[in-house]
Amino acid sequence: MDVGFKRSGHTLIVSLSGELDHHSAEKIREEIDVTMEKGFKNLIFNFSNVSFMDSSGIGVIIGRYKKVQRKGGIVCITCLSDKIKRIFEISGLFKIIPYYPNDEDALEKIV
Repeated sequence: MDVGFKRSGHTLIVSLSGELDHHSAEKIREEIDVTMEKGFKNLIFNFSNVSFMDSSGIGVIIGRYKKVQRKGGIVCITCLSDKIKRIFEISGLFKIIPYYPNDEDALEKIV
């Protein structure tokens, strides 16, 4: 699992690539948390290159959602494949975290 970070104002865009599973979840969690402490309020997860996600990945998303909520920020999900989108639907994550087809649409809603 590779992670890329991009800043847009007070929003951190996290681009994930590979498998978000129990092997990578802790590393991803730590990298995002450390980066979020550098003055970011909002968080966008870009899943365009994620090939697999298990319950550990869901835990990463929910944990970051709770942290961002405590800061008064917003979390969004973008660029889901049909396979990963189905995991979000089944888990109920779309009930708390909005989905947008791309980062630009998510950024418009955050601002």
